[in-house]
Amino acid sequence: MAEQDVAESNAFQGAITSADDLQAIQHCQNGDREAFRHLVHKYQHQVAAIMWKFSRDPVIHEEMIQDVFVEAFTSLPNYRPQAPFFHWLSRIAVRVGYRLWREQKQERKYPQVSLEDWDHIAEGADDSDRLASREAADILHRLLGQLPPRDRLVLTLRFVEERSVKETADLTGWSQTLVKVQTLRARSKLRKLFDKAQLKGEL
Repeated sequence: MAEQDVAESNAFQGAITSADDLQAIQHCQNGDREAFRHLVHKYQHQVAAIMWKFSRDPVIHEEMIQDVFVEAFTSLPNYRPQAPFFHWLSRIAVRVGYRLWREQKQERKYPQVSLEDWDHIAEGADDSDRLASREAADILHRLLGQLPPRDRLVLTLRFVEERSVKETADLTGWSQTLVKVQTLRARSKLRKLFDKAQLKGEL
């Protein structure tokens, strides 16, 4: 594991649940909805940032945020303080986002993704292979829409969220080996889509 991954993993593992959060969680587990509002207010911006990577549609984005907190509230009886609360909440957010992508695939609806978020994923390509203009953003959106949800998920966590292999494994429930393999396969698929688009004169 690279030094950066080690540092990120240590920071991730070192995160702790604050005393205020623990108290609020205990109150929530006893049926105190006002205590849960405190947690929503505290973490809504962080959750919104995570869900923004899954959909840029304002309506869908807001619905996903609500889904995350609804699922968190119903799952709180199973929460154990050994896991940092935001880590636990992030896993729910990733699960909600991944579920959206799977549903969109079945309905053939593709999420919008900004060029700035994704152009660096193809770092393995030569400069001449990279998308350089905003006009190509719609092409990139279409290419990403062709990737399976698992590939989009691992690329989002590893390169957009800049999560380490360990963090990505924790958030997805995959093994670290699977994360590494899935990342390599996803980048390879994206590169092939870029190359194919180039051959067609779309880039």
